[in-house]
Amino acid sequence: MGHDAWTVESRSPEETLEIGRRIGRAARPGDVAALAGELGSGKTVLAKGMAEGLGAAAAREVLSPTFVLCREYLGGRIPFYHLDAYRLRGAADLEAIGSAEILAQGGLAAVEWADRAPEALPPDRLEVRLEVAGPASRRLTFLPRGPRSRQLLAALRAR
Repeated sequence: MGHDAWTVESRSPEETLEIGRRIGRAARPGDVAALAGELGSGKTVLAKGMAEGLGAAAAREVLSPTFVLCREYLGGRIPFYHLDAYRLRGAADLEAIGSAEILAQGGLAAVEWADRAPEALPPDRLEVRLEVAGPASRRLTFLPRGPRSRQLLAALRAR
């Protein structure tokens, strides 16, 4: 896991939303949150919070991008890009939908099922592993993969 890892318990979807809002508030252009975890572990809930933290969209407006692969929300402080690699067969598929261009547009990107296509993501990214810890509780482990993602995590932990 490394000494940089940070694990937090969320006791409810509302707490997971709030963690996402904190990420959104701390995010800077070009940040990438790589989300991994089984179905129902809270990836979309966390992404909804990120959009709210940016002021890009209300949580209820943020829909899972599983079928469109990428949804963008441009109304906030910086754009929010919500990508989903669930239906993809790997990095080539993610690259084929223009992920490099999307990630280069200076917004915050949340990539669900990021573990399916890690090679297509920038090396400096905040990996978030979500695990079901109980009926409503989730365990979130944050792993920064570079200097910028370490700064993002430091800002998240400081709030």
